[in-house]
This record gives sequence, structure tokens and C-alpha cells, in this order.
Amino acid sequence: MKIYELKNKDGKARRGELTTAHGKIQTPFFMPIATVGAVKGALEPCDISAMGFEIILSNTYHLHLRPGEKMIKERGGLAKFMNWNGPILTDSGGFQVLSLSRIRKITEEGVKFQSHIDGADLFLTPEKVVEIQADLGIDIAMV
Repeated sequence: MKIYELKNKDGKARRGELTTAHGKIQTPFFMPIATVGAVKGALEPCDISAMGFEIILSNTYHLHLRPGEKMIKERGGLAKFMNWNGPILTDSGGFQVLSLSRIRKITEEGVKFQSHIDGADLFLTPEKVVEIQADLGIDIAMV
């Protein structure tokens, strides 16, 4: 099985197809953002799909804080949790390293955060982020 297949090119532009466990994605693509497992607004997953979107982006850091990757895993993974019948990409939480600079400390091992929700300590290492993403059951992990 090919993971990526180049379908067409025009100069430097490329169009292709990316195959994931939860479906195919035509490239290039735009991803609606479901930071904590839901796209904001009054859109249901069927609405997002009907608009032609094939993939959703979620945030590892925020999903780890709530509702938590273990709960999502117990419910069959993020796609099932969201009632989304398609691929999902999660980011690493790296943006929060920059955006939450007031409540984080970077070390050689990882990043210590103070939760913006309840102030609890949170320590993310590269290994922990990959573990969280695996528990979420997503298709593409940005690490």
C-alpha cells in the first residue's frame, strides 16, 4: 500500500493522495481545527465532511489536559470520541511551549508546564507526547 501517491504536478505545484488508517486525503488540504476534540461553532462532524474536509487537526497538549488521552482511548480513540469518520492529525503541543512561556520551564528532558486550567504541574517529554498521540489513536502525529 502506498502512503502517498503523486497524482499531478504543474511547475512546482503538486497534487497527491495521502492514505491513512481512517481514510484518504487529497493534497494539498486545509484542516479545520478541533483543539479539544470539537470544531468550534455549530458544526457537527457530518457538516465538516459535507463541506469537503477530509482531515481534522487536534491539539495534543489540550487533549492531554482535558478530557485526557486515557479516557479517549477507552472510548475507542479520538475519531470515535468525536464521531468523526476520517483522519485526524495532532500537533505536538510545541506551540504551547511558545504561547505559554509564562507558565513553562524548558529543560534538557522536556517542558514543565503549570496547567492553565487548574495550575497543576505537567511535564511533557518527547516520549510522553508520542505516547499521548498513540493513545489518542490518530492518523498523523506531528512530533
